[in-house]
Amino acid sequence: MTFTCKENGRLDAIMSKELALPRNQIEQLIKQVGVKIGTKETKKCSFKLKVDEVVEYDFVEAEKEKESYEVDFDIEVLYEDDDIMVINKPPFLTVHPAPSVKEATVVDWLIKRGISLSTISGEERHGIVHRIDKGTSGALVIAKNNEAHMGLSSQLVDKSMGRYYLAMIDVPLKEDTVVDKPIARNRNNRLKMDVVAGGRESKSAFCKLSLAKDEKRELISAKLFTGRTHQIRVHLHSLSRHVLGDDLYGFKSQKSKIPRVMLHAYILYLQHPITGEFMQVIAPPFEDFENIIKKHFNKDEVDEKMDSTYIIKRFSTFC
Repeated sequence: MTFTCKENGRLDAIMSKELALPRNQIEQLIKQVGVKIGTKETKKCSFKLKVDEVVEYDFVEAEKEKESYEVDFDIEVLYEDDDIMVINKPPFLTVHPAPSVKEATVVDWLIKRGISLSTISGEERHGIVHRIDKGTSGALVIAKNNEAHMGLSSQLVDKSMGRYYLAMIDVPLKEDTVVDKPIARNRNNRLKMDVVAGGRESKSAFCKLSLAKDEKRELISAKLFTGRTHQIRVHLHSLSRHVLGDDLYGFKSQKSKIPRVMLHAYILYLQHPITGEFMQVIAPPFEDFENIIKKHFNKDEVDEKMDSTYIIKRFSTFC
């Protein structure tokens, strides 16, 4: 595939603009695969392009790699075809390998299944277009080839792909609300993010769903307009609310009672990157999430409020 440069500038910046993909993914493409400028090949992101130079790029498929850790789990597949897969990621499972990860990941599971995966995000993130924190569960889309990966990534940029989350919080919201506050790394704790003046633009919407029987907790839904690290948790903390199990941002509880953050990516919506068909996939909550609902909430009311059409319509009325 080729394109003709229309302006002078850095290779990574111009490719990002030309292909409508995030710059970090273009950087990975250049470093991992390389591109050709006329007759010259380069893996240098800062290569200076000139007007009318022709850029040629070719995406190769990922080779299957030897597993570093034993994969002794399975993952529910919600949808699969030749181009994409949607899974229901369990809690306590990391999405992709990293130096600090000493256990099998979603990527390891995909490789074990023999899935052909895209390579744009680099060797350790085969097929991963977006991610979910280790403790968070729910819908995650996987790209099986680079064409699909590019299509999905462009949807992340233009916001035509997204998710609606379910969360159980420790103090009910006063009303449905939108939080539009910048987020950056917490200056005092590198494990945390925080609302920081001058941080990256961040916007979340929260919708009330069902009060607990004792009216001290609440099941809510959240929709993200940006994709910052810990965004839902940080924005709730700014409202003096916390997801059950989220002791990092202030929820007070013994880990033995609620061992993980009760946050679940419930509804995934996107356009199929190859066919263009609109898709909506629902990821059923896991047993630990359901058990808290059964114990502390009116199950019949929750089942009614968790209807996907109901949730989406609620957000459309105030966002």
